[in-house]
Amino acid sequence: MLKKVTPLIMIAAVSACSSQMERRQTNDDDTYLQAATGEALQIPDGLQQPRYSHEYDLPQLGNKANPELVGRSLDIRPPLQVLPMAEGTRLEEGSDNIKIVVESINNDVDLKQEIFATLKGFLAQQQIGIQAEDYGKGVLETDWIESSEVLDSSFWGSDEVYSLRQRYQYLVEVRPHGRSGNIVINLLEHEESYQGDNRDVVLSGEDKRRYTIDMLNRSIAYMSIKREQALETKRRQESMGIEMTLQDTETEPAYWLANAQFKQVWNRLRLVLPELGLEIAEMDSSKGLLYVNYADDSGFWSSLWGDTKLPLEKGVYRVLVKDAGEQTKLWMHDSEDKPLSDEQMTEIYKVLSEQMQEERNRRR
Repeated sequence: MLKKVTPLIMIAAVSACSSQMERRQTNDDDTYLQAATGEALQIPDGLQQPRYSHEYDLPQLGNKANPELVGRSLDIRPPLQVLPMAEGTRLEEGSDNIKIVVESINNDVDLKQEIFATLKGFLAQQQIGIQAEDYGKGVLETDWIESSEVLDSSFWGSDEVYSLRQRYQYLVEVRPHGRSGNIVINLLEHEESYQGDNRDVVLSGEDKRRYTIDMLNRSIAYMSIKREQALETKRRQESMGIEMTLQDTETEPAYWLANAQFKQVWNRLRLVLPELGLEIAEMDSSKGLLYVNYADDSGFWSSLWGDTKLPLEKGVYRVLVKDAGEQTKLWMHDSEDKPLSDEQMTEIYKVLSEQMQEERNRRR
């Protein structure tokens, strides 16, 4: 497959007949390396020596310095940094590899599935095939990524073309608790050619690092877009009103039916119930149970401003929430775990349904 060359690859392909080393060298000459230190000024005996400034003296090389990395042996390319730009990502750099730590931003979404789907979506967008995939081991290997750049066009002959072929491997690991994981990328294979002739290239550790950082940054940039879209969708969903109806039958106690899934209704109740004077004392989402305290403190000022009084006595109540697929059922029981009367359920419904159906401003 053929895809547009990246800026990093264009930097590498500076000239058609240059070697891998020459592509990162300065274009200027290195005659300064032959410069010799001038002789010290000779002062006749009996005259005072002038004062010399040491401002431009070159410092001595440190113990870790490589004295051979001068002139054309020096890599002049600017450093390439890892950019963990996506929401919930950060860098963890070790001596052997570069690791992006990914935190879960939505407890309703399996983190490993999200990471795999994002990486595969990125590769599909870039028209990069997948050669090997092992979800259980967290391994994803790309097909050959081919990039070509015309370095010199000729009216009388063939164009001078530089080509690059690479394969990468993603390693995805999610911790047992499922709230965080890692992404590591490795450069598996690297080939270069000029005018169709392959070149034997041995990449240095720094060169491998630059290529993998570039690929990793592009992958995380795609994740950033997808995560922002997911967060916006979640915010929009949470801000939308939830339609409710009162279900009053002769065979069972009255209940409320919310036209939304359990999680959305549960989160909305946590906002709405306190606004109705039902303070949440304890909750257990696995059992769909909320314990609420109702303090009947509505008095003169409350009635003056038209606040609605719930048909409840002061005390502890239970709100039962049951998953019903695309809908959710709700009941309300007293402190003895007995269902409220149909009349009470009807009066509370008038207030609760209004608050549940209200669309709210999205909070970022």
